[in-house]
Amino acid sequence: MKTGVDETDIEILKLLQKNAELTNKEIAAQLHKAVATIHERVRRLKEEGYIKRVVAILDRKLIDKSLISFSQVQLNDHTAESLQNFEREVAMFPEVMECFQMTGQFDFILRIATSDMEAYTSFYREKLARLPNITTVQSFFVLSEIKSDTAYPL
Repeated sequence: MKTGVDETDIEILKLLQKNAELTNKEIAAQLHKAVATIHERVRRLKEEGYIKRVVAILDRKLIDKSLISFSQVQLNDHTAESLQNFEREVAMFPEVMECFQMTGQFDFILRIATSDMEAYTSFYREKLARLPNITTVQSFFVLSEIKSDTAYPL
């Protein structure tokens, strides 16, 4: 971890990763620190980029996004311009939750959330497959979710 944080900062980050709704007062009580101290540290952690944003994590089944797939994408052309064009286009698709450039046989892996196989097929045919420069798409569908965590170990 970067050297700009101490043990108190790490404890604040651990608490906020588990529950971002904690107030500065609640964090201060758990860490036995003054509320003003916690307020200043949280502000600094945000300013320095340790805390990128605060979000609500939704239950995907309750919002009708039950089908999760991981699609590996291989591109034909690997020029900087081609890679940037693919990244820009795929980032605009709301179904794509994550996109990572990878080493190995495939260039990118996408985590895609849709309501069902029909919605995935529509996404694939109408959006992903229409992007230029794609050679291969290999998709894997999640059968069950054993662990899903958003907190990094600190």
